Amino acid sequence: MDSIWHKRLEALSGQYDWVADMYGVPQNPVYHAEGDVATHTQMVIDALTSLQPYREMPAEHQQVLWMSALLHDVEKRSTTFMNHEGAVVSPGHARKGAATARRIIMQQFQLPFHEREKIVSLVKHHGLPLWLMDKHDPQLNLIQASFTVSMAWLHLLATADVLGRHCADKAALLEKLEFFKAYCMEQQVWNQPYPFASEAARFHYCNVSQQSSPQYQPFIKYSNTATIVCGLPGMGKDYFIQHRLTNTPVISLDEIRRAQRIQPTDRSGNGRVVQQAKEQAKQYLRTQTDFVWNATCITRPMRSQLISLFSSYGARIRIVYIERPYQRWLLQNRQRPHPVPAAVMEKMLHKLEVPERTEAHDVEYITV
Repeated sequence: MDSIWHKRLEALSGQYDWVADMYGVPQNPVYHAEGDVATHTQMVIDALTSLQPYREMPAEHQQVLWMSALLHDVEKRSTTFMNHEGAVVSPGHARKGAATARRIIMQQFQLPFHEREKIVSLVKHHGLPLWLMDKHDPQLNLIQASFTVSMAWLHLLATADVLGRHCADKAALLEKLEFFKAYCMEQQVWNQPYPFASEAARFHYCNVSQQSSPQYQPFIKYSNTATIVCGLPGMGKDYFIQHRLTNTPVISLDEIRRAQRIQPTDRSGNGRVVQQAKEQAKQYLRTQTDFVWNATCITRPMRSQLISLFSSYGARIRIVYIERPYQRWLLQNRQRPHPVPAAVMEKMLHKLEVPERTEAHDVEYITV
């Protein structure tokens, strides 16, 4: 990290292609009259480092915010185009940029897992302070985001994002940010995740009934615990289960696939594998037996389908996410009896969505 921190973009562009790609990427002059993405990014970094709250932070916190500023628009390079009205737009650049930020940091920098994920969340949500009230459910969006990112840090990054541009409505944007801060304080999330009364209350609000009040306290007696062990192939899920969950029955999609000689690339065959695994899960759910679901489940939609099924039977949901450092991951995959091709590994890494605490009653991260 020291090799990049506080360097100018001109110096970094010769070292990193994703920095060089910022040059020449156009922006809508109504909102970004300063020029291309590289110009804006350097202005945001300069604005951030001049802000007093940033200057008073410990160095490790400064690094997280500085890196977030550097990466916040990294995927405007791939999402920018001119719409039918002749305006330059970059839809989805924040979400796609978050995935790219995770991959870049895993592959090129030695940052601890939790610091990396803070950067990823800041990139993903960097527009939230300005556009929160345009969301269908602002309260829900804010509360869910509070479990992955500090609102105080997000406000600081968004302030730098506004100061680091030339636009006619800058004063109005800064006023929006002050409203965001006030709303965060009202919702009790300015310096902490939302204080739900219990894990059951959090799970119910975020997954079961998003129309309910966050103060609602469900009274639930769980029938059993369904543990989803997830992570990229070769991260050590099987090892973890063998050593930490020895007395719990395991549903393994890989074992079903190998038993039926179905290749991972066989889509119809994999559909049958998933259905067979779900039938096994239903048997455990009906008999109120604890069980482990062992699969990659690297995206939120994959996990959501399972969580919806398991919770409909009254199960308590636990997610265990397994991750190892990038080079160790590659080595472990090569040493597996059934290694995954390198091209497939990279494709899956780009799709990875690390589980968030709002997805389950309990989320554990095994990252050493």
